[in-house]
Amino acid sequence: MMFERFTKDARAVVVGAVGHAERLEAETVEEQHILLALLDREASRGSFALASLGLAGRGESVERALAEARRRGGLSRADEDALSGLGIRLADIVSRVEEAHGEGALESESRTAGRGKGWWSGLVGGHRPFARGAKDLLTESLRVAVAQRDRHIGDEHLLLALTARPGVPAEVLADHGVTHASLRRVLYGEGEGEAKAG
Repeated sequence: MMFERFTKDARAVVVGAVGHAERLEAETVEEQHILLALLDREASRGSFALASLGLAGRGESVERALAEARRRGGLSRADEDALSGLGIRLADIVSRVEEAHGEGALESESRTAGRGKGWWSGLVGGHRPFARGAKDLLTESLRVAVAQRDRHIGDEHLLLALTARPGVPAEVLADHGVTHASLRRVLYGEGEGEAKAG
């Protein structure tokens, strides 16, 4: 069972993600809630990496960026650029929808996804269900740990999996100077030789 492979820090992130989903009145736990819970951690490998990359104390900035993405219906800038290429201005759509239905009408919190039970429900006692993206992120963290030959899944594996996946959380982290490559460099020293050689 995958749950048994989670460290205390990784379990705390999952429980914290549920708390963030509840605070934000989301019906499901999303990847963004996992990111917010990662930012809450202290004295863990993931929190060390985030602090090393300058993200310590910038949680409010990350939360504002995530809130803005929710306001855009959860679309990333890449999604927005793709729409723009089709002649569709996302800002105009958001404005029109909010005029008709009120501010925040497009906020995306997967309201129907993730209703099933799975191993992740045991992590948090069956509270809010995990959306497909959050479930996939937890599974991807196992792959990251296995690739590093780590026996347990820590919060650093959750963070690495989050930055490896396309979407708003990875985009927000990159905007704050935290990329998959920079995390691997801080956590495992990878990429240092290439940087010196170039």
